[in-house]
Amino acid sequence: MTRLNSITMIFILDLLLFLIDVTYSILCAVTRAFLHPRLKSVDGELCLITGAGGVLGRLFALEFAKEGAHLVLWDCNTGANEQTAELARELGVDVRTYTVDLSKRQNIYEAAERVRAEVGDVSILVNNAGVVAGRRLLDCPDELLERTLLVNCHALFWMTKAFLPQMKSRNHGHIVTIASALGLFTTACVEDYCASKFGAVGFHESLAHELRAENNDGIKTTLVCPYIVDTGMFAGCEIRKEIQSLIPPLEPLYTVQQSMKAILGEQEMVCIPRIMYIPFIARAVLPWEANVVTYRFMGGDRCMLPFIKNTETKTSNGHMKSP
Repeated sequence: MTRLNSITMIFILDLLLFLIDVTYSILCAVTRAFLHPRLKSVDGELCLITGAGGVLGRLFALEFAKEGAHLVLWDCNTGANEQTAELARELGVDVRTYTVDLSKRQNIYEAAERVRAEVGDVSILVNNAGVVAGRRLLDCPDELLERTLLVNCHALFWMTKAFLPQMKSRNHGHIVTIASALGLFTTACVEDYCASKFGAVGFHESLAHELRAENNDGIKTTLVCPYIVDTGMFAGCEIRKEIQSLIPPLEPLYTVQQSMKAILGEQEMVCIPRIMYIPFIARAVLPWEANVVTYRFMGGDRCMLPFIKNTETKTSNGHMKSP
């Protein structure tokens, strides 16, 4: 009986501590939302950015360069990657470029070995690269569906396996996953993209929990979930016109600057803009039919149809670039 009482008391104490921790965490999050948190320095850190030849990747490279981080830039497009490197070098940092196909696991592992041998240990990993098939599911070649999942999701596993061990050995590092609001809630006709980004969110959150459970408190993680960014990836996508002016596609520079604030402030997750937290919560709380009605009212159920049509037109005219 005494032992049972002791176990009960321990449970009650743990419950009280749990409630205190939850309250403290909420207060910290609210405070951080209204006050500017202290931003850490990344001067001299080695930062690897995937998809560095694209719009967001290039902006991330320049923002990290402004902070004094040395760069390792990966992209499958050698020319675009080199252009990003030239711009970053003008800011006075060391930059190395590598042509890497993230859909190929062995390509990632071999490039990672070269980086360690030629440059050193990566301390900031920004998983930014992303692709989308842009076709209706039943019309989409299997190879394009597979590529979306490989680049947007599977590559996160391989990148982490390649670079996390060195971070663990020093208990120092930062892993950033550029996911999407479409990894928190869905829309029609982009099954490949939504599935890959839901996978990215799940992978990132599980990894963050694992690092906490293993007391790797020196390794930080940041999950970035932006709304549609005006990079051309989803050209033509539009919601109801009356609402589109309230939630327009995001400017790439704004998206990256908000992401940088979260990364340097060691924020675990950020939705851009903040209004994206609402559909994320609504999806979990409201009945399925209520979410469907909301999507229809906002035009979210058909928002990707113009984008799909644009892609089909480019493909039929022979102007579609290989992914």
